[in-house]
Formats: sequence, C-alpha cells, structure tokens
Amino acid sequence: MVTQEMIDRINTLYHKSQATGLTEEEKAEQAELRKKYVEAIRTSMRSNLNNISIKEKDGTITDLGKKYGGVKSE
Repeated sequence: MVTQEMIDRINTLYHKSQATGLTEEEKAEQAELRKKYVEAIRTSMRSNLNNISIKEKDGTITDLGKKYGGVKSE
C-alpha cells in the first residue's frame, strides 16, 4: 500500500533531483519508492479489471476476472 508520506517523499526527491541532484542513497530510495508505487497501481488496476462483467448480445454475462484474470469460481 502506498501512503501519502511515500508519495510526498517521491515528489520531494523528484524536485531535489531537478534542482540540485541526488546522492546515490537518494537515487536508490527514489527507485525503491517508485517501484512500490507502480506495483500498487498495477495491483489496483488488476483488481478493478477482475471485477468487470460484460453483458453479451445474447444476454449472457461474461465475468472477465474468471475468463482472463485467473479468478476462480466460487
């Protein structure tokens, strides 16, 4: 989970990188924070997409999570 503090730190490091540059430790921290942020976004998107169902022309419902997302039937 990404917290507001993590986002604030990512932004702080970005602005510092543009103004004065980052130390090697700060670059490593920035890379790790960005990695966690991207993973959280991917997880959220995957969850949202797995909860989509489509009503077909014939009236049947296709659950995309079960069909494509690897979500098991209950």
